[in-house]
Amino acid sequence: MIKKCLFPAAGYGTRFLPATKAMPKEMLPVVNKPLIQYGVEEALDAGLTEISIVTGRGKRALEDHFDISYELENQIKGTDKEKYLVGIRKLLDNCSFSYTRQTEMKGLGHAILTGRPLIGDEPFAVVLADDLCVNLEGDGVLTQMVKLYKQFRCSIVAIQEVDPQETNKYGVIAGEMIRDDIYRVHSMVEKPKPEDAPSNLAIIGRYILTPDIFDLIEQTEPGKGGEIQITDALMKQAQNGCVMAYKFKGKRFDCGGAEGYIDATNFCFENFYKTGKAY
Repeated sequence: MIKKCLFPAAGYGTRFLPATKAMPKEMLPVVNKPLIQYGVEEALDAGLTEISIVTGRGKRALEDHFDISYELENQIKGTDKEKYLVGIRKLLDNCSFSYTRQTEMKGLGHAILTGRPLIGDEPFAVVLADDLCVNLEGDGVLTQMVKLYKQFRCSIVAIQEVDPQETNKYGVIAGEMIRDDIYRVHSMVEKPKPEDAPSNLAIIGRYILTPDIFDLIEQTEPGKGGEIQITDALMKQAQNGCVMAYKFKGKRFDCGGAEGYIDATNFCFENFYKTGKAY
């Protein structure tokens, strides 16, 4: 039912300057793979084969990565180095890639709206590549969410509990608990102060959205930070219909900052690279 996955990838990556001054943050390597490749692998595992990427100035490396490099591949053909390209070849063989540019940075909601021509009128997933999510004991986060969508047929946001003092870094939800890991959202606030937060359930970079979200984003005025927030559009959707929040199984690393990036690198090195599962 869901085949498309949108990657908003036009941001400047200011939390990782100066590394991101000339390199897309989505191309930062976690061990030997860029962040965005982990995200596309997660999408493919969930059955999402149509990959749409919203890029910006200085982001050509993203398009080059998801392409064939004839000179490089010819150079290592028949050597033991070919194994390093097995993973990316699988993505190229099984996924299609389309791109559009966000010419102004007006927030995540605007970035998603920019991807509308690539998505059309159908449900789709959204992955923020600097949130690296892994689950060693079962399905990936997007696979878990696609299964839930088949049950609820509405927009779904992935959530996790965070330190109450850190709610000002996230969109935060409150709602009716359906079961211990699912909430029907009735309140959603973008980056509230700890004293104003409705809960400590924070939205992370995984969404499944129904196509009516595009019209709602168009009707959304700039909010926190003067940006068009997807949280505000989702709040309208929750008031008019249904939005579910899912406390996913697995680990999430915030690779937009140095501490989370280092934690993710150490984790992937121990669990993927050293075990031979990194390619």
